[in-house]
Amino acid sequence: MASGNQIPCGPCSFDDVTKDAGRWCANCEEGLCEECEKSHRKSKTSRNHKVISIEDYRKIENVPISQVCDHHGETLEWFCKSHDEVLCVVCVPSKHKACSEVTPIKDYTASSRQSTALTELEETIEETLCNVKHCVNNRDSAIKKIEKQEIAVKTMVIETRKKINGQLDKLQEKLLHELRSSSASCKLKYTKILQKLKSTEEMLTKLRQQTLSMKQFSSDIQVFLGTRQVNKRIASEIESIKSEISVTKDYTLKISIQSLIEKLSNEVEEFGRITVSESATNLDLTDQNIGKAQIEINVPTSRNISDIRLQLIRSFEMKSEHNVYVSYCVILPNGNLLMASHTSDKYLFEYSNTGEHIRDIRVSGPPYDIAVIDLDRIVVTYGSASYLEIMNYKTFIVEKTIKLENSCVAVSHENGRLYVVIGYDTIQVVDLSGMKQNMFKVASHSVTTIRDKIFYTDYRNHKIHCCHLNGEEVWQFKCDSIKFPDGITVDNYNHVYVVGHTSNNLTVIQHDGKDSKTLLTESDGLNCPKSVDFDSDKKTLLVCNPDGNVSLYKVV
Repeated sequence: MASGNQIPCGPCSFDDVTKDAGRWCANCEEGLCEECEKSHRKSKTSRNHKVISIEDYRKIENVPISQVCDHHGETLEWFCKSHDEVLCVVCVPSKHKACSEVTPIKDYTASSRQSTALTELEETIEETLCNVKHCVNNRDSAIKKIEKQEIAVKTMVIETRKKINGQLDKLQEKLLHELRSSSASCKLKYTKILQKLKSTEEMLTKLRQQTLSMKQFSSDIQVFLGTRQVNKRIASEIESIKSEISVTKDYTLKISIQSLIEKLSNEVEEFGRITVSESATNLDLTDQNIGKAQIEINVPTSRNISDIRLQLIRSFEMKSEHNVYVSYCVILPNGNLLMASHTSDKYLFEYSNTGEHIRDIRVSGPPYDIAVIDLDRIVVTYGSASYLEIMNYKTFIVEKTIKLENSCVAVSHENGRLYVVIGYDTIQVVDLSGMKQNMFKVASHSVTTIRDKIFYTDYRNHKIHCCHLNGEEVWQFKCDSIKFPDGITVDNYNHVYVVGHTSNNLTVIQHDGKDSKTLLTESDGLNCPKSVDFDSDKKTLLVCNPDGNVSLYKVV
């Protein structure tokens, strides 16, 4: 279906004439201008087609209805009642040749609006919607409960830390008091002997002066008597000093840290451990027309890559007054195309899926990679910059900036976590608040994720890797035809699409990494391609060259 502000007239566009459509043919799935509508109604093959106003078309524009066979790309024209399947002209002889109840779809369409199947579908939607709302309320309550538990656990951690700090403060003060007491005792003993020695020093100094004076000025008898008396006094003082020194000790202050304190600082590696216990919920998604259904993720049954083909929907050249170097691209939830241009001009470029330029968005740095988070938000990396930004893709207002230790190159989102290639040698896992979850040391250039798998390219070694979310490798793939693999994406069947930057090709790799098939080459317009993105809802594939050549394909 068409998208954008204006709907072009399909027949006029075929003749390279640009005209706005005033009406829409639901059978042909294209717009019609006034003149083409008249011709459309005159033609015998299309006079009975359902033609509606553009206003009515807008109401069903995003209703996912395809009239083309997913396997063969042909129009769905037949219905097998035995297998309850719609078929194209290729399906009938290949898989339903022996079926006796294969009839044209038109035999059923006339009464389809009044059919029991449509009534039951409407009832089923209403009932399921009611049940889903109940489940949403239940899960909202569960989130609030978890938030309360988080606060309770956080409070316990903080209170425990306060108790530990308080006890350590008491023990520290007790120990320091003991230290001060021991130090004072040692210094007191040193002071006593020091005072004795200084007293002796003063006495000897005085005796020396007296002896000199006696020698010069006293009579012979006085010198004789004085010498003997001073000798006795000195001998007595020396004995006294020897006695004091013999019992004098040297002291050394040391500490022996209590073993539990040692363990706390050296051996204890965790403050505690957060455990998450699981229990079955009482959720039950039921429907009165279906019986009993369960909420689950359905992984499509495997499809052989030999059956995969690409149908070109549209190809166009990006036009901008700013420098263009498309490093990565993404298909937005609204169907528009968003390209990151890794230049100093710092712009993202938004186009409709019909190739119409919508706007240029200036960002904080040269954007490198983009990934969709949900129906409202995207995440953008900036190559050599060590941060990424989460922003609303409708307003491009930055809601969160997450800083990491190294250059943030590629990024992918899965289940509330961002998988960021940093420094080309690490995949860092963070949640949407910026909290680090895990880290894998792997040579990586581009990354994508789906459900329980991570896929990334090893640019220099020409390899593509698949691993579990915990980093455990599942398989790796290398072939001579893929040179310097760059952009990577994955479809609903876990088949991997990767562009070869210097080999100028697009290759699909089987989900188990055992086979591959080249889908596009240089002859299809690939020129040093860097980016590719798969839309799982519309089953479309976006491929971009750095020079701004953009191609959108239908995967059939």
